[in-house]
Amino acid sequence: MKHLLILGGGTAGTMMANKLHPVLDAQEWQVTVVDGSEEHYYQPGFIFVPFGVYRLPDIVRPRRQYLPSRVKFVHSAIDRIETDKNRVVLSDQSVLPYDYLIIATGTDVHPEQTEGMVDEDWYRNKFDFYTPKGTDRLGQFLKGWQGGRMVVNPVDMPIKCPVAPLEFLFLADAYFTERGIRDKVDICLVTPLPGAFTRPKSSEILGKMLEQKKIEVVPDFGLARVDSKEKKLVSWEDVEVKYDLLVTVPLNMGDACMGRSGMGDVSNFVPTEKETLLAKGLDNVFVIGDATNLPTSKAGSVVHFESDVLYDNFLEHIEKRPMPARFDGHSNCFIESGHGKGMLIDFNYDVEPLPGDFPLPGVGPFSLLQESSMNHYGKLMFRWVYWNILLRGLKLPMDPQMSMAGKRV
Repeated sequence: MKHLLILGGGTAGTMMANKLHPVLDAQEWQVTVVDGSEEHYYQPGFIFVPFGVYRLPDIVRPRRQYLPSRVKFVHSAIDRIETDKNRVVLSDQSVLPYDYLIIATGTDVHPEQTEGMVDEDWYRNKFDFYTPKGTDRLGQFLKGWQGGRMVVNPVDMPIKCPVAPLEFLFLADAYFTERGIRDKVDICLVTPLPGAFTRPKSSEILGKMLEQKKIEVVPDFGLARVDSKEKKLVSWEDVEVKYDLLVTVPLNMGDACMGRSGMGDVSNFVPTEKETLLAKGLDNVFVIGDATNLPTSKAGSVVHFESDVLYDNFLEHIEKRPMPARFDGHSNCFIESGHGKGMLIDFNYDVEPLPGDFPLPGVGPFSLLQESSMNHYGKLMFRWVYWNILLRGLKLPMDPQMSMAGKRV
């Protein structure tokens, strides 16, 4: 019997298990998913928890609920991958062999990597919103906060969902306005980027939105340390930014097992062929989602488009045929902008976000790089789509390759 081993039971791993298990002969293939957690979180929901839109129970489900019964689930952390022996060693040193491996171990936040971040003030006036505990604690704090200087700081790039810090700023502006204390809150984005976002056109538009909402931007800021006593961020160039409330997006890194396996880069992301999704230098290992080092967003939409490419390529590759599909870096993201409105961006490796209509020219119903109520509802509706369609590996009527239809150059 052949063994397909999927490391990671998050969005990417679950989707691939659901896509592949029906087409792999049960008499010939055993599909196994390994993950260290029994819980599956809808991570786009984390952004809403601090503002009372969702509670944690609204965005978590049992991981096994979304895996087919024929797929074996192993609840364990991973110690290392031994590619020369085609096997994975788990944390208890037991061994799982594989014929083919799909790495979908994602990325996680590491506040401990920044000097002065995790101390007695952690979860007192310094919070993240990328973890269940962090976003829940921040929500509890904001309920009673009466104002001051709030600084939002992505420590470094890349991060999961690059637009999330901007969404947090827009939602915070609306939240404090609705509470009647916006005039008592100074909001500041301190970013390592030269502007609001990673792509020039969208960065210009989003930057103007921040300006209109009176949100200060401190660009090109490389965080060296946090001084909790003085309540300030200090850059490598000794630039200082004061805060009363720090909302951090900590350093993002891939799973530590990649470093122990000698497979990851300096941040434990796996070098990956950008079009085929094969791990570089390995013929029976694929990589998908946030675990890759690809130059595209670490976002759920990327996983969706990659999964269609990987499905086609995997089935051809195991039959020793050329892989036909190519991933073009396609990503799209709804961006909550507050007060019941949102934006949408759609781009790939070569084409930056452009204005227009999505997915149908002149029809939409979503608008690109422009605020609308429909974009906001699209963001909220996506939670249902995620649990009921995407995770189950079902096909959406959308090509994984980015289309220029509806876009205005």
